[in-house]
Amino acid sequence: MNPGVVYALSAYVIWGLFPLYFKALEHIPSLQILAHRMVWSLLVVVLLLAVLRRWAWMRMLRERPAVLARFALSALLLSGNWGIYIWAVNHNHVVDASLGYYINPLVNVALGSLLLHERLRGAQWVALAIAAAGVSVMALEVGHVPWISLSLALTFGGYALLRKTAPLGALEGLAVETAVLFPLALLYLYWLGAHGDNAFATADNATRWLLVAAGPITTVPLLLFAAGARRMSMTLLGVLQYITPSLQLALGVWLYHEPFAAAKIIGFGLVWLGLAVFLLDGLRGARRKPSPARAGATANEAIATKP
Repeated sequence: MNPGVVYALSAYVIWGLFPLYFKALEHIPSLQILAHRMVWSLLVVVLLLAVLRRWAWMRMLRERPAVLARFALSALLLSGNWGIYIWAVNHNHVVDASLGYYINPLVNVALGSLLLHERLRGAQWVALAIAAAGVSVMALEVGHVPWISLSLALTFGGYALLRKTAPLGALEGLAVETAVLFPLALLYLYWLGAHGDNAFATADNATRWLLVAAGPITTVPLLLFAAGARRMSMTLLGVLQYITPSLQLALGVWLYHEPFAAAKIIGFGLVWLGLAVFLLDGLRGARRKPSPARAGATANEAIATKP
């Protein structure tokens, strides 16, 4: 088997099993989990950069302040995505979270059309319309817009849009983003400690280690994804990405027994149909004009940071 497939599969499976990790911390407030994820992720990323001796990119930040401003904005979108996802999992909305990552590729296409003026093919318009119909069915069933799913899709779609043209790689970009978020997270945890509300101070050792594990749990699948993206085609990588929301959906329905009524089945079915149209169109286009694996790797590596 292509080792790139193994790396990418490992990354997507880890991301798909994220609900198991965050459920183990559901007794900790979501905002505190998010703060710990920011803090420990930065420490792990800095350690990796030190081991790899990859510091030359920091010169670019000093010479081009606009790059830092771009990453500050992407950091805000990333923290919003992480925070919504953690809250959703720990408030029994795993199914809704999975829907967000099913529709995310279609949101990326829509944002590309609206903001980058990319021309959509007819099949892509059909895919977007079918998926929108699926979301509408679920909105009618619950009586409100499925804000969790749409918020996750839009925040990550906006994040992907910023990272698509970013001049830094996945690891370096995550370092900048977590460095931007680090002071806010540290101040928040200090404020909690001063008021006696820091769960880390009162938790048992197992919980503390779980919070510390947020660092490697964030960075390891990112590195696996980057390694896989360099060794396989963008088309195959795009197909494999649906492993993540599929695992999340399975966990939400079968392990956590979240409701999956007829309206959700119809809504998800329409979203899946839209994705099928989207993927078939992409596969047909790839056959007509094959692209080298490295070209796909560059684009995907830039947007690798998952929930």
